Amino acid sequence: MKKLMLAGAMLCTSISAFANGVAVTPDANDPIITKFAELGVTVKQINPSPVTGLKELITNKGVLYASPDGQYLMQGTLIDLNNRNNLTEQALNGVRVEGLKEYEESMIVYKAPNEKHSITVFTDISCGYCRKLHRELDDLLDAGITVKYLAFPRGGLQGSGYADLMNVWCARDQQEALTEAKSGTSTKVVAGCSAPVAEHYQLGQSFGISGTPAIILEDGTMIPGYQPAAALKAALEANKAS
Repeated sequence: MKKLMLAGAMLCTSISAFANGVAVTPDANDPIITKFAELGVTVKQINPSPVTGLKELITNKGVLYASPDGQYLMQGTLIDLNNRNNLTEQALNGVRVEGLKEYEESMIVYKAPNEKHSITVFTDISCGYCRKLHRELDDLLDAGITVKYLAFPRGGLQGSGYADLMNVWCARDQQEALTEAKSGTSTKVVAGCSAPVAEHYQLGQSFGISGTPAIILEDGTMIPGYQPAAALKAALEANKAS
């Protein structure tokens, strides 16, 4: 039971197998690998940590930290106070950039005519702030910001929220279907639908997403929640300048 509880607690910060754009397979006999496997955690990469006695782990359950022998686990955010850097978030940024590349073909994209930036938004239909952000779509496009959507059913992979997103992603005109659904129109059932909504949801969880909208900027930075078009433009310009 303790193992199940621990694995479940770590799920909300899970990420993919990439860090810094490079996939690495650790030694299968490493004690970290074997002990974490007992918890249902797959360690994809073991990196040095700036904290003496700890390793940074890139896993299917999150950015975690462990002692070299795998006996001690630390979950949380690692902050460099001298430089005011969130080291855990920095590790996630690269993972998000690489992870999104795998799902570009299944995004619903509203392309800006004069594209300067792009954002990727994990969205749900019933989410009020998701609808508010979508109502500002024209402002975003006019500002040169292309909007790419991935599905994230807040209620999980059961119930009407998941089914509605499946219908949208399987619609003949995805853009129109998403806009209508966010205006409150019931979605049309698509027989034999096999949209990758579950995969989008799992990807979102792997990025540390627990609610919508979750906005990923071009460098992998995540904004967890609604931001108006002007604020998003400013954030994108600041990232570009840094």
